[in-house]
Amino acid sequence: MHKTVSALIGVAACFITSAHAQGIDWQKVDETLGRKPMVADDVHRYGFPRTDLTVTLDGVTIKPALALGGWLAFKPAHGGTMVMGDLVLLEGEVNPVMAKMIASGLEITAVHNHLLRASPATFYMHVAGHGDPVKLASAIHDALAESKTPLTVAAAGNSPSIDLDTAKLDQIIGVKGQANGGVYQFNVKRRDPVSDDGMLLTPVGAMGVATAINFQPTGGGKAAVTGDFVLTSDEVNPVIVALRTHGIEVTALHSHMLNEQPRLFFMHFWANDDAVKLAEGLRAAIEKTASTKS
Repeated sequence: MHKTVSALIGVAACFITSAHAQGIDWQKVDETLGRKPMVADDVHRYGFPRTDLTVTLDGVTIKPALALGGWLAFKPAHGGTMVMGDLVLLEGEVNPVMAKMIASGLEITAVHNHLLRASPATFYMHVAGHGDPVKLASAIHDALAESKTPLTVAAAGNSPSIDLDTAKLDQIIGVKGQANGGVYQFNVKRRDPVSDDGMLLTPVGAMGVATAINFQPTGGGKAAVTGDFVLTSDEVNPVIVALRTHGIEVTALHSHMLNEQPRLFFMHFWANDDAVKLAEGLRAAIEKTASTKS
């Protein structure tokens, strides 16, 4: 009975959000944010990579797609839109950006690190809001102007090749990865739905509630890996053990949202080693979670 009721609620939500989506002037949102989104179903996701930064960790120069890719996702909801996002900031940028966000009525739902020993250190601010999408976009744009986050988009260059056996990585991780800016990225979905304030967060990759695993080639079949596991409380320590057993460092454990169901925890990790070996360790950790895998 519970599953039937959930399915009916989900269908009703789809009809409601579809109707709302038709009334949104997405072009104005694009113009306000100064970029085009990736569109997945009814979600418009805007990237804010910190292409202005040169961040190194353990001798690896981190590509924006590996760990510096801020984003905002807009989804029609409850007569307007909900926005969720993760913004990449330097230490001195956190409070000025936060002050602007608060003044505009946006919520700060988390501030934390992802990595250890990175130079310069970067911090990640999760934000949320609900209302008119153009007003939300304008408020976030003004807040980001308090940082050095690039607010204009540079012309796209040639994407570096991925010098890894990506077919082997796909086979081990259990889902198909995608190349993005010289980084090979995976999104592993959880089996159970996730909601926030009663709103179903779909598609899960665009809304930031899928486990993200990124490989950046570092030469000779090696790769730097980072990302975050999306976990329920009972999965946290089994995944920590699986990662550490396979030589993968756990660098952060925290929340991203305030009112999600089920309660979720996000675990970040780091290693630079043989890519296949790391994929096997990451797959061992995935096996400790209620995730979809082939």
